[in-house]
Amino acid sequence: MADVLLVDRHDGVATVTMNRPDSMNALSVELKNALARALDQLSRDETVRAVVLTGTGRGFCVGQDLAEHIELLETGDPAPLRTVREHYNPITLALSLMPKPVIAAVNGTAAGAGASFAFACDFRVMAEEARFLLAFANVGLGLDSGVSWTLPRLIGSGRALELAMLAQPITARTAEQYGLVTEVCPAAAVPETARALADRLACGPTAAYAAIKAAVHYSASHTLPEALEYEAALQQQAGATKDHRSAVAAFVRKQRPAFLGH
Repeated sequence: MADVLLVDRHDGVATVTMNRPDSMNALSVELKNALARALDQLSRDETVRAVVLTGTGRGFCVGQDLAEHIELLETGDPAPLRTVREHYNPITLALSLMPKPVIAAVNGTAAGAGASFAFACDFRVMAEEARFLLAFANVGLGLDSGVSWTLPRLIGSGRALELAMLAQPITARTAEQYGLVTEVCPAAAVPETARALADRLACGPTAAYAAIKAAVHYSASHTLPEALEYEAALQQQAGATKDHRSAVAAFVRKQRPAFLGH
């Protein structure tokens, strides 16, 4: 049996590929566990400076594997009802709080938790043919995988409620108009486009990127004075890095800085 998750590391970029193409990368227990473990490892791997999340085949990820889900429910297994806390929440946190840039290469349909995972990433490169679908209401469920937090911050609460309650797919171009994606391109160009962005970010000041992400997340639930103080603390840490000192020196010399990530 093929591995349900593939991880490729090259030149500071880790590409994480959900690999269940026959099910459009539906999230089985095996895939969820593998994805959570991989993201945790990549978060701590100092050789990895940017991460790309994508899928094989026609889909990015269509969310929960409902065939497996209903089979477990019918046997009385309580595991399906625990999956949000055991699997989806840790994966969402790992993507959102990763101390390095994360790019979703949305090669095809992203539905349910699959869409939520894409929204938890920092950037989204989307195929022209791809769709986003928050399908939770269609199967009688509320929201999970952090989409109630990420989506309103990306497009506002009105649009977020529209996508969640009407549960209708939106095209890549509509997603672009809403501000959901960084770039839309032909499906064949998605891997290359996402990789080019990852390469650019991997060569950048990744310690500063981590500070930027931390500040943005903190400010979402704190007052302006608290956010200012947190910014100051993060800035003090960033100012003590070799990256900052070398970049300032390069600027004075009118040279291009070389960032090491510390």
